[in-house]
Amino acid sequence: MGSALDSVAADAQCIYPSGAAMIAQIKQAGIRHIISVPDIVTSDGLLWPIARDPDFTLVRVCKEDEGVSICAAMSYNKTRALLLMQQTGLMDSLNAIRAIGMDYRLPVCMMVGLQGKEPHLPPDQSQSYGVRIVEPVLAAMALSHNLIESPEDVSSIAGHIDTAYRDSVPHCFLVGRSPESP
Repeated sequence: MGSALDSVAADAQCIYPSGAAMIAQIKQAGIRHIISVPDIVTSDGLLWPIARDPDFTLVRVCKEDEGVSICAAMSYNKTRALLLMQQTGLMDSLNAIRAIGMDYRLPVCMMVGLQGKEPHLPPDQSQSYGVRIVEPVLAAMALSHNLIESPEDVSSIAGHIDTAYRDSVPHCFLVGRSPESP
């Protein structure tokens, strides 16, 4: 097993996604409403810039399952929304996602910060149990998801959101590295 210095060196070599590029993709997909429970992974690079951006309406909620309901309800009038949260909130809201997103087939799009994930490791190799179980849980639910960790991953955001709304299904973006601030 590597030392703490090896881990720091590996972290330093990681390339992080651009918050500005992620925001551009969100806008390209027609998202103008952001529903959020603050998440330390995405706050600096996404949430705070979104809060200052006049193109977005930011709705802060107390619980993630409230955000799931709000995003789903907005889809009824063809309004696109994105829910920002961390994986602990995702786990807390699984029943709402199951009922509203999966059973009722509503396009709930979620961007989930993987709090505690080491930037140089894939989620299934994280020392954090809460991070390791996210992808297997989403796979068991047959919930569409993808990992956002590098600049190359960012270009798929708008397409996944478009697909979720076209097919009326939920989609979860797992943010494994904190986006760089714009």
